[in-house]
Amino acid sequence: MRGMGRKRRGRETRAPTIDDVAARADVSIKTVSRVINREANVREETASRVMRAIRELNYRPNPAARNLAGRRAFLIAALYDNPSDNYMVGVLHGVLAASEAAHYGVLLTPFEMTSPRLANQVREMISLHRVSGLVLTPPLCDHPALLEALDEDGTDYVQIAPKDETRGKPFVAIDDRRAGHDITEYLLSRGHRRIGFIKGHPLHGAAARRERGYHDALSEHGIAVDPKLIVSGQFTFESGVESGRRLLHLRDRPTAVFASNDDMAAGVLHVAHEMGIAVPAELSVAGFDDTPIARSVYPGLTTVRQPIRAMAHGAVECLIRAMRGRASRRAEGPTQEHFDYELVIRNSVARIATP
Repeated sequence: MRGMGRKRRGRETRAPTIDDVAARADVSIKTVSRVINREANVREETASRVMRAIRELNYRPNPAARNLAGRRAFLIAALYDNPSDNYMVGVLHGVLAASEAAHYGVLLTPFEMTSPRLANQVREMISLHRVSGLVLTPPLCDHPALLEALDEDGTDYVQIAPKDETRGKPFVAIDDRRAGHDITEYLLSRGHRRIGFIKGHPLHGAAARRERGYHDALSEHGIAVDPKLIVSGQFTFESGVESGRRLLHLRDRPTAVFASNDDMAAGVLHVAHEMGIAVPAELSVAGFDDTPIARSVYPGLTTVRQPIRAMAHGAVECLIRAMRGRASRRAEGPTQEHFDYELVIRNSVARIATP
């Protein structure tokens, strides 16, 4: 009899797990858990696929495992792939201050925007660390596959300066288009008519809005856009140097350059010094962000002060309100916020005689 019992046990198959259900339904473990726990914000088609996999596998959830999976580590992850260390320092200070005030820990995590596995990598990170919610910095905040995955899983997140503000998701931003207009308008008010423009990284939504603001200001003054005066950058000092050389070696070079972040503007100053072009007597330069580099270069950089630290602080507050509102099923306050900006006038811009 004992031999027969051993034989029967040998034929027994392993009980299906939540991993098996996730694999069968082609979703994350977290999505399976949300369906089992009847949580909101799971697409109907996804929930049906998960329930079908549960029935086919005859899966029986373990109550203890469900309770464990449902716990959160009170941890916020800030995701970034941003070439500007100056920008990210401000973001980190803001995220840390707001998270500490709300008794959340912070996980600062770099990801590659161009990785084909980005969405799965983020999902794995969330599962491994039991992350409560995400702060998405540009350009990750605009990655279509990542946003789709987070929405499918019901993951809470807030975007900083997203390309699309109409998705109904939590975000913080400034009016980049208006700010780009205002700094260009300031250069125009100082007599400049040939104003070079250095674009930001093409995957950053704010970069396109700043360029539109540049166009708006020129158009209001009846000035045709000269394509030779617009060059592409990557929001890095090195791309500012390369773009500065292209602009300053033009036969009819600009009298002013507006770079769409401070790092690139600093690159232009470097090239001007290298070429013996006096700033601001022979060339005016303006940037964007008012990061520490704007106060470190010579001459001090005229720029747009974007309240990076305050925006990051506000992003965490918006995220926590969104998470608490979801948990209590009632509104906890605004989860979208626009911040004010201001022009900071320093010594890198001079008035020139108008023709």
